[in-house]
Amino acid sequence: MSEQFFAPCPRGLEPGLQDELSALGAGKIRQVPGGVSFTGDWALAYAVNLESRLATRVLWQVAHGRYHGEQDIYKLAYGVTWAKWFTPEQTMRVYVIARRSPLKSLEFITLRIKDAVCDHFRTIKGVRPSIDTANPDVRIHAFLSTDEAMLYVDTSGEPLYKRGFKQAAVEAPLKENLAAGILRVSGWQPGETLLDPMCGSGTFLIEAAQIALDIAPGLGRRFGFEALKTLDESVWRRMRKAAEGRRRHVAKLPIYGSDSEGVQVKRARINLEAAGLADQVTLEQAELTERMPPAAEGVMVANPPYGVRIGESSELAEFYPKLGDALKARWAGWRCYFLSADPDLPKLIKLKATKRTPMFNGALECRVFEYKVIAGSNRREKA
Repeated sequence: MSEQFFAPCPRGLEPGLQDELSALGAGKIRQVPGGVSFTGDWALAYAVNLESRLATRVLWQVAHGRYHGEQDIYKLAYGVTWAKWFTPEQTMRVYVIARRSPLKSLEFITLRIKDAVCDHFRTIKGVRPSIDTANPDVRIHAFLSTDEAMLYVDTSGEPLYKRGFKQAAVEAPLKENLAAGILRVSGWQPGETLLDPMCGSGTFLIEAAQIALDIAPGLGRRFGFEALKTLDESVWRRMRKAAEGRRRHVAKLPIYGSDSEGVQVKRARINLEAAGLADQVTLEQAELTERMPPAAEGVMVANPPYGVRIGESSELAEFYPKLGDALKARWAGWRCYFLSADPDLPKLIKLKATKRTPMFNGALECRVFEYKVIAGSNRREKA
């Protein structure tokens, strides 16, 4: 039976997510800013949760209707057959997002939807589910446009970029699905040398190693659909087993990470160990502007400091020219990709970006700057 789903993702990753969904067999795929809608059966929903590297969630649409006021949304939510999908013994939480909605209070709408679900259970079962805002069994999402409301059950639970193993965090982490999207934009392929010279908690390294070894990104975690009555345990068990059997076993990968701070290298190592990938990736402490390439050619990916994080423009003005000089001096033959919200990066790095791909890091509008470093690019500057 075909169901309607929506998979949100970071802005800029919609084309890649569409390709993922198409490869998994989704139907009626349609991109919108911030996500992709599609149709399919429950086995497809399991597969997208397990296999997608770019989706943030997989939401199952359970109601859709027009509204004029809060009471219309209450009626829409009350009429959904919630008791078919979970029990009043399970906890729940409601999330609401609105764009150009005339309604004044999202908090009040959230409360009305919660009341409608609880009233439905009280009518059908005589008892109501409890609310858990920290770790609910079931997440219900509502999206309001100018005059339409859509209700979804979250089949993912925790966001899909939480792969389930990362232990050591950094102050400004790069989400895993955004890292996977940048790897996709770079055109990097398994077998090609990859370096993250500002590796932080190791996100790029882990994502690349999992791609190279064909490890499904969701193998290390649980999902929201496992708490629903719709779960077909035999189908899900076979799917997981097949994904586990695909993993390639390689002693070493041409994937390298480094950082100027020893504490960051330690964090990356802890996370690689937790993911079972510490033996496959090479780590070292090194300053990007001083280190040597690990191979004659390859792909460099990095999330360098920019104004939002580093704070001081004088530090940026000092760092970026050094980075440009290092690339020209030692990295000929490499394709380099930097995520940055700083539009002045190309000017400061003093290299011409061959491509600029728009991408959002949360609410922050960024670009992935591509630099193809070729021999002889260190031309004399005009007097």
